[in-house]
Amino acid sequence: MRPFRFHITARDGQARTGRLQTAHGVIETPAFVPVATWAAVQVLSAADLQRAGAQVLITNAYHLHLQPGGTVIRDLGGLHTFMGWSGPIMIDSGGFQIFSLGAGRTQGVGKVGTGSSGKRRKNEFPKTNRVRPLVRVDEDGAEFISYLDGSRYRFTPENVVEASLDLGADLIMALDECTSPLHSYERTRESLARTHRWALRALDVFRRLAPEGRALFGIVQGGDYEDLRRESSRFIGGLDFDGVAVGGSLGQSKADIGQVLKWTVPGLPEGKPRHLLGIGWVEDVLTAVSLGIDLQDCVAPTLLARTGTFLHKREKRFRLRIRNREHRRADRPVEEDCTCPTCRTCSRAYLRHLFMAGEPLAVHLASVHNLYFMETLMASLRKAIRERRLARWIEDLLTKGSLGLTKP
Repeated sequence: MRPFRFHITARDGQARTGRLQTAHGVIETPAFVPVATWAAVQVLSAADLQRAGAQVLITNAYHLHLQPGGTVIRDLGGLHTFMGWSGPIMIDSGGFQIFSLGAGRTQGVGKVGTGSSGKRRKNEFPKTNRVRPLVRVDEDGAEFISYLDGSRYRFTPENVVEASLDLGADLIMALDECTSPLHSYERTRESLARTHRWALRALDVFRRLAPEGRALFGIVQGGDYEDLRRESSRFIGGLDFDGVAVGGSLGQSKADIGQVLKWTVPGLPEGKPRHLLGIGWVEDVLTAVSLGIDLQDCVAPTLLARTGTFLHKREKRFRLRIRNREHRRADRPVEEDCTCPTCRTCSRAYLRHLFMAGEPLAVHLASVHNLYFMETLMASLRKAIRERRLARWIEDLLTKGSLGLTKP
């Protein structure tokens, strides 16, 4: 098995390119990581992902434990065989589900901002929300109530690592406690200390059991509190993890993401890969890469595709809405210079027709384009960093809609 290695190949300010060697191949960074929560990126096959230029996928230990079950996947040869994917695979620990099935569910909030309920003060929770949480956290770990059948499962720092190793994941996230943007300083600090204790436990079992070539990432928490972010980045960064992920709440709005990263990144070790968990809209990618993030995962490409939204470098917020009436007779592709199969073969008019008719093919074609867009974006960012012109490249993208490349 090839050993795990990471080395930086170029720098431009805080941004850097690198080569991350795993047991199942090399990842050129900065890289976008498509989300395969249930061992699949929605509506896309492994062949689709490879053609688009995807280098690595991230799946989820919690969801796979519920369905089909970790032992099923293990007995069928592990994740790579089960998914038909030969490249590197990350696996998230279930820490985000501690938030999404707990505070996220009862408070109606996301990792960034406060969802449809508008901006609220800390500890200001909905008074009429009667939704019950599906998770309970204690010092030992987290007990989940299955959203499928109501059965109960306990996740601990130790058994998450053991299960992830059994599944054959290359890059494993340690179990953490992800807090809400509305949680108080005291509640966030308490969660932070628990995450740090869990990190030590996860690291201990990983070092005892993991074969060569596997890697464990510690996760920095601290919400949108500067001192807690700095404290956590120093603590997690100072441990013997192979990489570090930035998790948890990143503020009340997207404008806060950059500030949280400015507090966090300086405390992280230079020679280890940095992953930003669950954040990957185009504008967020530009901010994160500029501040030294190497990897980002997000459901954005397929999430947008399901709404008939195509990523487009010259549109506001990089989004073209194909359902708009203006595309009814448009005989040109979504993007003239895009080399994805969708743009090579389909007109805007046809794509709009598919969405308006409710044809399942519509979401597949949109997802193919959006993933190609993200992979082209990352390849362009890597090229700009190597040529030490990242700031100018970002300005050209924002003002002229130029990626500088036409294919991944």
